[in-house]
Amino acid sequence: MAMVFQTLLSVSLGLGLSAACGFRIFVPFLVMNLAARAGYLSVDGSFEWLAGTPALIMFSVATLLEIGAYYVPWLDNLLDSVATPAAVVAGVVATASVVTGMDPLIKWPLAVIAGGGIAGAVQVTTVAARAASALGTGGVANPLVSTVEVGTALGLTVLALALPVVAAVVVVVLFVLLRRMLRHRRTV
Repeated sequence: MAMVFQTLLSVSLGLGLSAACGFRIFVPFLVMNLAARAGYLSVDGSFEWLAGTPALIMFSVATLLEIGAYYVPWLDNLLDSVATPAAVVAGVVATASVVTGMDPLIKWPLAVIAGGGIAGAVQVTTVAARAASALGTGGVANPLVSTVEVGTALGLTVLALALPVVAAVVVVVLFVLLRRMLRHRRTV
């Protein structure tokens, strides 16, 4: 029973981190690195590099560049075209790195389908929100959208680390709310 609970926790953690990757690709990895370095997060053996000093430097620089780029009006929309496939890959890596004690024949399809799928779905939803913001405000509100996305990525990552099952539930609720909001906006 303890093994089932541990697996549920690691899958929930992976899904929460994957959703956070859909908001910002590098924020979850930077937080994961810091949590692993502090001994708060265990990563699967082949992903121990995520906790290293080179990864800390890389994730710090990449996070700053990613956040900064989303505040440049024309660059934010251009970056979305690159960020969408990258978010899917990040979701796969985030899920695979924290799902432990699972047969690779189950772990990798789970990471690809659920982790990559959730990250991709969240990213596509944020792209739609940014496009609606750009059309509705001429891009003036896009920095606000970017700020919300960064805050959500950070908050969801911390929540996933602290309360993985709650984070998985929040991911589902957020996704439903975002989809409703976008559908409502299209009908107006």
